[in-house]
Amino acid sequence: MSKLRTVFMGTPDFAVGCLDVMQEKTEVLTVITQPDRPKGRGQKMTPSPVKVKALEYGLPIWQPEKIKTAECVARLKELKPDLIVVVAFGQILSQEVLDIPRLGCVNVHASLLPRYRGAAPIHWSIINGETETGVTTMMMDAGLDTGDMLLKSKIEITPDMTTEELHDKLAVMGSKLLADTVDGLVAGTITPEKQDDSLTNYASMLTKETGHIDWTKSAQEVHNLVRGLNSWPVAWTMLDGKNYKVWGTKVREDKSGNPGEVLELTKKSFIVAAGKGAVEITEIQPPSKKRMAAGDFVRGNGVKVGFIFN
Repeated sequence: MSKLRTVFMGTPDFAVGCLDVMQEKTEVLTVITQPDRPKGRGQKMTPSPVKVKALEYGLPIWQPEKIKTAECVARLKELKPDLIVVVAFGQILSQEVLDIPRLGCVNVHASLLPRYRGAAPIHWSIINGETETGVTTMMMDAGLDTGDMLLKSKIEITPDMTTEELHDKLAVMGSKLLADTVDGLVAGTITPEKQDDSLTNYASMLTKETGHIDWTKSAQEVHNLVRGLNSWPVAWTMLDGKNYKVWGTKVREDKSGNPGEVLELTKKSFIVAAGKGAVEITEIQPPSKKRMAAGDFVRGNGVKVGFIFN
């Protein structure tokens, strides 16, 4: 029996494991990923993680700025794929593209749909204090993450889990779920399920302002923001007009004070009052410096009880 003919569309680390699955289980006709982008201080043109993996496999690679163009649609039609798999690709597919493969277009999405449709589902699940999330495979339609659901897999979000930690677990989970989904589609054993639009919670794109800590919020909300934005784009606060990134926190319900006020210094941390309770800062990054243990920051930067973070 000949292998399924597929096209894979993906860009970041999250998608790499899924490409591994498709390379193993199907004949990957081409890998479509975002164009190389400038990265780092030197702004060196850098390939996406998916492109790097595709090069290792020796697969054809295609990096269009826009997948919706007539030229791109015609090229995809020439390939005659049985299935298109899309994982964090970064572009919206047109109906013309969605109609090309005979088995449709399958997406691997990092949430339990219909919750957290949109660009940053992992981050927002933690920021909003969810205790459970997962991965959903779905048949794509012209909407934003609105297609019929195929399979789901769940995971607990532990109280101190960061987005980086959750991302890595979901990436592994997503590749396994994709493998089961491909097998189920071929065997005809999956019954697609409609999404209930009333249950959705849009996971909007993150901006720098998303990370600005509001100390009038509860200690738990501040803690959720910090871990939800670790390791990108990172929560931040201001002191004396300077920007400090906050990497690590603990909730201290036993402390209270004026929001943003430094209440206590310890050998390993310092405690800042929130709207309800307080936040123990364990790791911080001063402007133009590397991230450091909060105890080192206290000893080297002269932060004192009574200082106010805004």
